[in-house]
Amino acid sequence: MLGLKFDTETSWVDVAKNGLQQLLTDHAFAEQKAASNAVSIIINYSEETALVKDMSDIAIEEMEHFRMVHNIMIERNMVLGQGTKNDYALKLQKFFPHTGKRSEALVHRLLVAALIEARSCERFKVFADNLKDEQLSKFYLDLMVSEANHYTLFLGYARKYMDKNIVDKKWNDLLAFEAEMMKNRGTTAKVHG
Repeated sequence: MLGLKFDTETSWVDVAKNGLQQLLTDHAFAEQKAASNAVSIIINYSEETALVKDMSDIAIEEMEHFRMVHNIMIERNMVLGQGTKNDYALKLQKFFPHTGKRSEALVHRLLVAALIEARSCERFKVFADNLKDEQLSKFYLDLMVSEANHYTLFLGYARKYMDKNIVDKKWNDLLAFEAEMMKNRGTTAKVHG
């Protein structure tokens, strides 16, 4: 369904479980960054009414997810740590060359956002399926559905703003790049680590 070209190894689940506070902190900040991205799209493409409406919904939903993760941390006597740079997202953002064309820049942003959501969805499922902690397992399965919806929304918008064949070529190239990158990951307790 997601079209990812690399599957997360279940060994990452052990890394994530053993560094649960770091994972939850990273996840909380990833939700904030997703909300910020949606707000940034609104600011930069405010004339796109349907896009603005959907990005508003995503920004609100992502901040609600942040609050949910933070509440789980509080329940478990954990303190939200410092946010760190998301090297996964930064590498994806550098994949497409800089362009002066607004519509192409938007398509690139939407494709990167779609891939981040797709990978989050896949990671949440792998995590949930391999947890004995029922609360966390249910939480991540529920979030997985939301991430899948965001993935399809971002990809759908990318195809709206540029010829579908061109977008699909860009998408497949990005997927291949991300798959190679993911082969060297899975060793840190981060959502995309």
